[in-house]
Amino acid sequence: MSFQEKSIQCFDCGTAFTFTLEEQEFFQSKGYTNEPKRCPSCRQARKERQGSSTYQNGGSSTYRPLRQMFPVTCSRCGKVTEVPFEPREGRAVYCRDCYSTVKVSR
Repeated sequence: MSFQEKSIQCFDCGTAFTFTLEEQEFFQSKGYTNEPKRCPSCRQARKERQGSSTYQNGGSSTYRPLRQMFPVTCSRCGKVTEVPFEPREGRAVYCRDCYSTVKVSR
């Protein structure tokens, strides 16, 4: 596929920017089908805003809210760990290792 440089108007600030041949090749290599809507400076500003919010990135482009973790003692091995839910009294709670063995044996 042959590419040609394109002039695009930024969705956020309204300035015109060039969608270069290199960027188009990069987009194609990643499987992106849409052209960028924001100029490079607005893209960078948006990334910084998202990174500084109450969300965590974990090394990928998927953002999710921070989880509240609750300290517990594993009902099986007695190891102290944390779980992403508030344990209820009378219910068994397992550490990651014990949970994977209990889950398989069900």
